[in-house]
Amino acid sequence: MRRMRTPLLVLLTVYAIAIVGMTLMPGKDNEGNLWYMDFFHASYFVSYMGSTIGFGEIPYEFSRLQRMWVIISMYLTVIAWIYAIGALLALLQDEALRHTIIERRFARIVNNIHEPFYLICGYGDTGQALVSALEEKLMRSVVIEIQQERINVLTIENYSVYVPKLCADVSKPIHLVEGGLKNTNCAGVVAITNDNLANLHVAITAKLLRSEITVIGRVDSREVAANMDSFGTDYIINPFDIFARKLHTALHTPDLLLLHECLTNSLNIESCESISPPQQGLWVLCGYGRFGKAVYEQFKNATNIQLIVIEAMPNRTGYPAKGEFVTGRGTEAHTLQQAHIEQAVGIVAGTDDDVNNLSIVMTAKELNPKLFVVIRQNKTDNQIIFTAAKADIVMQPSKIIASHIRVLLTTPSLVDFMRIIKHSGKQVGMRELLQHIKKDILHDTKPDMWEMTVNPEQTPTIDKKLSANQEITMDCLLRNPRNRNEMLECLPLLLIRGERKILLPDRNQSLAIDDKILWCGKHGVNKWMEWTLQDQFILDYLISDVM
Repeated sequence: MRRMRTPLLVLLTVYAIAIVGMTLMPGKDNEGNLWYMDFFHASYFVSYMGSTIGFGEIPYEFSRLQRMWVIISMYLTVIAWIYAIGALLALLQDEALRHTIIERRFARIVNNIHEPFYLICGYGDTGQALVSALEEKLMRSVVIEIQQERINVLTIENYSVYVPKLCADVSKPIHLVEGGLKNTNCAGVVAITNDNLANLHVAITAKLLRSEITVIGRVDSREVAANMDSFGTDYIINPFDIFARKLHTALHTPDLLLLHECLTNSLNIESCESISPPQQGLWVLCGYGRFGKAVYEQFKNATNIQLIVIEAMPNRTGYPAKGEFVTGRGTEAHTLQQAHIEQAVGIVAGTDDDVNNLSIVMTAKELNPKLFVVIRQNKTDNQIIFTAAKADIVMQPSKIIASHIRVLLTTPSLVDFMRIIKHSGKQVGMRELLQHIKKDILHDTKPDMWEMTVNPEQTPTIDKKLSANQEITMDCLLRNPRNRNEMLECLPLLLIRGERKILLPDRNQSLAIDDKILWCGKHGVNKWMEWTLQDQFILDYLISDVM
């Protein structure tokens, strides 16, 4: 408004002069008597004359003096309008004003969200995958991204639920507040930009302004991770550490990795075939950056695996503590031969350049076609060529982070389930469990995972029965509410009761208030189960048969 002050004053001054001048110019009425236009008629005439509409001379024909003044006023008002309109257009094109208007509209839209949502900071490859995963679960999200090009990509996405978005720097707290951080419906904040310090700022701001909110931060620096942890960040995610653990699991317990990948939808249930990486012999690791170091930490203590590292710039990355070391990129045959690629059982192409990784794999397979290949994919756009490379394991950081965060946000009990299975020592039954889920429960369809807590909000019918000291077993939830003689196509994977965790509870397991149950089932089964949880007559119908 300050910038429009002068143009508005010019308009008002010109109109005032024109109106006053019209009242002072003498004219004649129809009888030839001397006549002066009053302020009302002068204002009316100048208003339409100044906008060049032109309704004619009112209420009588003008005299020469009046017409002379009209000519002067006409040019004055046209010039004033051109100046004012030009100033207004320049103001509307001002980037600061446009961004302010966008910010206000964004904040208003977010403030009007009356259901749980997640604030996603960063919309790169990881952000795209995460927002898509949340949309599949019909979970709302709000996005703040510093690059306008990525916001444009989000704009054209055909999501079923509108995603509010803002191009802004997430390291500035005001933008997080505009994004709904203080909104009581904000269920969590996810910082997944490619800037460690920006993610740290987001985590600190979120915990200081709302200590109770769930905060997930992506880091690839141990120093930043320690700083983030000191502020109480709930989940700190390093994609390289996650993949290194995943590779370690693939080597030692491949069935556990297969079960995890299928339950988290990282693999199609139809293609859930076990991988068999070599568990002993020589492995060649190309690239000793952040990714390479994480893989090296998992390999170095294995007694039956020999590791040779290839790195082009060891002065910058450092040298491994033990094991052979070769200087080079790994894309050249002679470098791989120095690392004894002909005797190797596996290779990890883990540089930060997709072209180099593909070149390493192609060259290595020419020298040793029997290699087990692990390759790092840095950019989602290269998916087609990485699929054509036919590697045994493809590590895509953005996809790994998005999958891990989706599990943390939607079914955090799945993390407990996988941890319990890993430490239970029941390695033999994992493949049988997967086959049971695949064939008997899902019938080769996509798995659906959900959590349920026994409380008045989620399970009012069961809570009412338990409050009346009536026993309810897992069998009631497994029965089809349409026909109690049929069973729903689902399986309880984990029951959490306080500090106690029951793996794969059986049908006769009694339920208690505040029990949390992790389910795996066919798509749509949870809707039928919801009928039992909400309708007292249905539960009574099922109980009467069970009892």
